[in-house]
Amino acid sequence: MRKLFIMTICVIAFASCTTQKSLYSWYGSEDATYKYTKRGTDELLTKAMAQYEKVIKNQKGIRMAVPPGANAEYGYLLYKAGKKEEGLALLRAEIEAYPESEKFISRIINQLEK
Repeated sequence: MRKLFIMTICVIAFASCTTQKSLYSWYGSEDATYKYTKRGTDELLTKAMAQYEKVIKNQKGIRMAVPPGANAEYGYLLYKAGKKEEGLALLRAEIEAYPESEKFISRIINQLEK
């Protein structure tokens, strides 16, 4: 009985040591966006856009879906880089993926289309 108790405690202890997989894969896009926002160079814009493209196309998180806000961030960066139609399409994709964002994203789209 004592061996069974000790074995059960060991199994529970080892099971609690596992790491939890993230809901989304971010691939360092936060850092790239921060650096671009801080300095604003074309090189950093290109790097930030590459990170967001990776986030959108190579999702390995538990949900296997684009994280909230990623389409909007990437769309806005594309718009700033001169790819206006692609950027607006991604902003609309954000609304499709996360309908609760419509109120905020639709305002951004309206301002950009003026």
